[in-house]
Amino acid sequence: MKNYTTVVGLDVHKKTVVAAVLPPGSDRVTERVTIENHRKAVEKLVRRLAAQGPVEFVYEAGPCGYELQRQMATMGQRCAVIAPALTPVRPGDRVKTDGRDAEKLARYHRAGELTEIRIPSMEEEAARDLVRTREDILSDRLRAKHRLSKFLLRQGIVYSGTKSWGVNYKLWLQGLQFQWQPLQQTFEAYVRAVEEAESRRETVDQQLSDLAQKEPYQTQVKYLSCLKGIDMLTALTLAVEAQEFGRFEKARGFMSYTGVVPAENSSGQRVRRGSITKAGNAHIRRVLVEAAWSYRRPSAISAAVSKRREGCPPEVIRIAQKAQNRLHRKFVRMVSQNKPNQVTAVAVARELGGFVWSIARHFPAVAA
Repeated sequence: MKNYTTVVGLDVHKKTVVAAVLPPGSDRVTERVTIENHRKAVEKLVRRLAAQGPVEFVYEAGPCGYELQRQMATMGQRCAVIAPALTPVRPGDRVKTDGRDAEKLARYHRAGELTEIRIPSMEEEAARDLVRTREDILSDRLRAKHRLSKFLLRQGIVYSGTKSWGVNYKLWLQGLQFQWQPLQQTFEAYVRAVEEAESRRETVDQQLSDLAQKEPYQTQVKYLSCLKGIDMLTALTLAVEAQEFGRFEKARGFMSYTGVVPAENSSGQRVRRGSITKAGNAHIRRVLVEAAWSYRRPSAISAAVSKRREGCPPEVIRIAQKAQNRLHRKFVRMVSQNKPNQVTAVAVARELGGFVWSIARHFPAVAA
């Protein structure tokens, strides 16, 4: 960070924005101001500071999204959005206020200690939100099912079949009748909640299927679907969450971005590695771990995988086949060494992320 640039740290909240101004050539904040989180108030602050010389703004990514950054970009000002999980924390600092947080951001940004994130375009963010909507619907459906099953359990009603929520289970639900009208109404309300969640999921699934047939996602989904365990929804999730795979110079960088690399606490001659960091995109990490479980089965090419590979470049198919053979051997080897299945699946997911990155290198270039 050049010393002739004013750095402004922003602590952004729903209703307010706290700004700490660090002027050029100074290590002390000269101004702290609290403004309303509104476009006119932000514009007034930006114009006042920009009139005094070059200025750069910085704030942490959070629930308020990227609207503030986009507004400043339209005004011709640079605004960096940084990853909160990678912000340095001093062990002895026990006082936290909005003003101190804003000042800390300004100081660390000038020192180059903060990690900026890639700002998605509005189209990219819209596609990502649609994929995440499906995850929310699945969570709602699971809660609705739990409420219904626990209601039945309180009434002493237990399903005797082997598979819950299958065809037979739903037929069994339709035959249930309760003596008291309030119980019957409660039961019908819980069933209706499950059916509504299922209906919403089917609607979003169709919308995601339509999205996957459009560029730039159509080719990316087709290539990534060559990998065993990665269907259309998983491939689309990878595409919309990562967006630009080219920003990762090596496979290790993408693997670290997913949070499936082990944490480390080494000092001197002692080397100690722990569980995975989980510092990264949780949505990509989830789908990779889910896909990794498919590699515990024999490494055979199913009819579904063969169909997905039709029309794909030979090099992409070669990478996918290499991943299929290697990851299956890894799964079998780790299980034979008495590694827990969950640990094995995460280890396989880490390498699967490397193969995803390798295939992504063959995506056709998309014009900006």
